[in-house]
Amino acid sequence: MNKKKNTSSALTIILLILAGEAVFILPFVLQRLFRSTFLETFTLNQTQLGSCFSVYGIVALFSYLFGGPLADRFRPHLLISVALILTALGGLYLTTYPTLLELHILYGFWGFTTIFLFWAAMIKATVIWGGRNHQGMAFGFLDGGRGLVAALFGSIGVLMFSLFISKDIELTSIIERQEAFISVVLYLSYAIIGIAFLVFFFLRFNTVENNTPKSIKVFTLENFKIIMKFRTVWLLMIIIICAYYAYKMTDLFSQYAEEVMLYNKMESAKIGTYLLYMRPVIGVSIGLLADRTRASLWLSMGFILMTLTALIFASGIIDANGALFFVLSIGIMALGVYSARVLYFATLEEGKIPIAITGTAVGFISVVGYTPDIFAGLLYGYFLDAYKGEETGYQIAFAIMAGFCFIGLLASLTFYMRTRNRPIGNL
Repeated sequence: MNKKKNTSSALTIILLILAGEAVFILPFVLQRLFRSTFLETFTLNQTQLGSCFSVYGIVALFSYLFGGPLADRFRPHLLISVALILTALGGLYLTTYPTLLELHILYGFWGFTTIFLFWAAMIKATVIWGGRNHQGMAFGFLDGGRGLVAALFGSIGVLMFSLFISKDIELTSIIERQEAFISVVLYLSYAIIGIAFLVFFFLRFNTVENNTPKSIKVFTLENFKIIMKFRTVWLLMIIIICAYYAYKMTDLFSQYAEEVMLYNKMESAKIGTYLLYMRPVIGVSIGLLADRTRASLWLSMGFILMTLTALIFASGIIDANGALFFVLSIGIMALGVYSARVLYFATLEEGKIPIAITGTAVGFISVVGYTPDIFAGLLYGYFLDAYKGEETGYQIAFAIMAGFCFIGLLASLTFYMRTRNRPIGNL
């Protein structure tokens, strides 16, 4: 009986991991790995791509608010599978070479499918899976596993891209690179549809906790009033907006490698992929450590690493002559960024948020926490365009990141101080 239960539990987290990264591959991971190729394929500059992310963020802003209560009513497998299929259909549309206006509409559509239908459902499902004592492990497995899935998707994508390029990447025409990139998009879209069917048929919970008790109504002002009484909720908003801005900055690593470190397009794409392989190790390790101590404590350490490395990049001392320094710096920054991603929702249990309204809490926190989707791309895109071909744009972008990370450090330390006397996990 226990063996059957453990097998079901393992299958649940595996499906959550697959779905949790697959849904964001098309809107975000593609641009992270193939940023320059994406720009030339759709004839965009940095600011225009940033405007696409802004449209996504604006739609997501409202989707977080109303998608949270939705997750408190409907079963996760239904919401997640529908979200995956719709997102994949958007990927198929991307292969038609949409105009800038059409890309804006597509990214708005993705803001709805990945957030309104998906986000809170995935977070609540993970909270349920982790139970009272293993939130760090649950979110460690989730984000670490998502990193592994992203890395595998990325590696296969880079491999496919290279197979469609018959000669040295620098000697290929734009048309050849466009066709290779579109082939990668098709592969990803079909893979996401396959994961959607797996989720629909096999994602189940052995507990009835995945649904809100009938006595609790969703979409009510009362539930939001309850959530707003928790001071830890407001601190989490600040923590997530700072950590997520830092995460958005990882989109620039491949492009930094190409424009500042002078790598070619294939080598630059590999840099982004290699970093994704760090996420599984970091996710599981930090998650287990957090269960033995405090998630908020490790959050603070993550912000320290992000602040220091952002200042190093902002100083401009990393250039084409310091390849090893570049690799070490982005590795340490990734350690801080991925640690924060693992842990900020793992603190929901530490903050004593009731499970019955966890979806509502996630939605409310995310409304502010994920606003970098709206402004981050536009902000750093503006400076990269203003100083095109120069390192100055990157220095300004990383200086802004350092400011966000320092604020996040203060918020996470405050969260830790407010909750340190509360019993949690194995303590």
